[in-house]
This record gives sequence, C-alpha cells and structure tokens, in this order.
Amino acid sequence: METPQRSLVKAVLWTLLGLLMMSLVGLMFTGSAQLGGAMALVNAALGLLCYMGYERIWARVRWGRLDG
Repeated sequence: METPQRSLVKAVLWTLLGLLMMSLVGLMFTGSAQLGGAMALVNAALGLLCYMGYERIWARVRWGRLDG
C-alpha cells in the first residue's frame, strides 16, 4: 500500500501532463487558446478528483498483490 501523499503526487503529475495534452487538443479543435485552456482546466480538475478516488480504492483491494 502506498501513502496518501504518494498518491497525491502521482495524481498531480498525471494531471499536469493531461492538462498540457488537453490544452493542445482544445487549441487544435477550437482555434482558441483561451477556450482550449478552459476546457483543459475543467478536464484536469475532474480527472484529478477521479484519479485520486480510483487510486485510493485500488490501494485497499488486496486482489492480485504479491505482498512479501
């Protein structure tokens, strides 16, 4: 099991990567950096919350672990 702090750092770094990618996709599809950035921020916030919950749930699941 990992600590909540480790889960948070992983989630934040993953979210920043997603924010960058989503900003570029939003810019490509809308032609607007402002609209693309806004879309990316909403996506990043939702993604961060979902990822944190997902990680914490899986941290409690013992199935498939090789604890030694």
